[in-house]
Amino acid sequence: MIIRALTPVASLLLGVAILLAGQGLQGILLPVRATIENFSTFAVGFIGASYFLGFTYGCWKGSVLIHRVGHIRVFAAMTAVASAAPLVHGLWIDIWAWGVLRFLSGFCFAVLYVVIESWLNERASDENRGMIFSAYILINMTVLAVGQQMLLLEDPQKLQLFAIASVLVSLAAVPVVLSTTQAPRDLEDPHFDINSLYRNSPTGMLGSLTSGFANGAFWSLAPVFIAAYTQDITLSAWFMTAVVLGGATGQWPLGWLSDRIDRRYVLLGICLAGTAIAATLWLLAEQLSVPGILGLGFAWGVIAFPIYSISVAHANDWADPDTFVQISSGLLLMFGVGAVTGPFIASAIMTFTGASGMFVFTGLAHGMLAMYVVLRSLRRDQAAEEDQTEFSDALASVITSSNVYEEEIDWEETDTEHE
Repeated sequence: MIIRALTPVASLLLGVAILLAGQGLQGILLPVRATIENFSTFAVGFIGASYFLGFTYGCWKGSVLIHRVGHIRVFAAMTAVASAAPLVHGLWIDIWAWGVLRFLSGFCFAVLYVVIESWLNERASDENRGMIFSAYILINMTVLAVGQQMLLLEDPQKLQLFAIASVLVSLAAVPVVLSTTQAPRDLEDPHFDINSLYRNSPTGMLGSLTSGFANGAFWSLAPVFIAAYTQDITLSAWFMTAVVLGGATGQWPLGWLSDRIDRRYVLLGICLAGTAIAATLWLLAEQLSVPGILGLGFAWGVIAFPIYSISVAHANDWADPDTFVQISSGLLLMFGVGAVTGPFIASAIMTFTGASGMFVFTGLAHGMLAMYVVLRSLRRDQAAEEDQTEFSDALASVITSSNVYEEEIDWEETDTEHE
């Protein structure tokens, strides 16, 4: 059954795998090279935030391109720009140039995800959508880890790794452009109401924002954290890989648990665990052995990455089925806002506290969300037990960017408020 479900989208998933391998390599190569070039911590944070700013803008406005010229042409154009960016990174070592290039890369990857994910949604049925998107998420996590390990292939001070990243992104276009799978229909443009988003689920909205804070800071600054304790590039690659594999490992068990008890209790538990792990890394990083660092990195990934998925599932528990797309769009943009601002705040803290300050920031973010969940729970009126959307169903609306197509934000208020 699994093979039958995945066969129609195999070429698309292959393109995703190649694309994310290139993205994974870029994600670790750039902060490592920036550290070697003695960029300040704040500069590295600026470069990381630029990617998420471009990504958020691509999620928000990229569908205009698809409306004009179609999915396949847009995919080919975005891969061309995204594959040129790492080469220019390697040839032009400049903070501001890298910021602009990362903005362009973020925009391109967001639009590429829109194309791929809308295509997957088009080919999926109600019976196999969860299976297809589960495979997609598994590919996301595992191939990102493979891309990070490619850092060990060559000296990051040379151009070769930038060239490998460029080649991988270019090759991603081949299986997609040559696919015989019917292209998806034109995108529609649902809008969402930010006030309604908050009133529908404050916990889901703030959970998405917190996830953006923590994950944006991590992707931008984790190599800087490792570089402060060792010059061994191998450890940077393994640390990033351990965190990503932790995220892949934690996704389904925590999702399964959130299907059986109040999702807010799951969020509370993982936020408290995240605060504890962050505090340990902040206070004891210099005393930890390599296995200890990698083990805590794995544990941090287990709890940090599923926060967004569970937050979306919680918000969808309260949403009308007709508003799933709007809700998911709004939550993704909240994640983007957090991912843009997180690296700036974390890098500022690191400037005063040292490299471990990154985990001061993530610990504070998780701790504040835990406090909010407790307060909301204490204020909650005793009511009938809510109907929860199955985590596997909600997960299909979590995926990166395919649901973000709106052209303007409606600020009208709604009448009801949920948890």
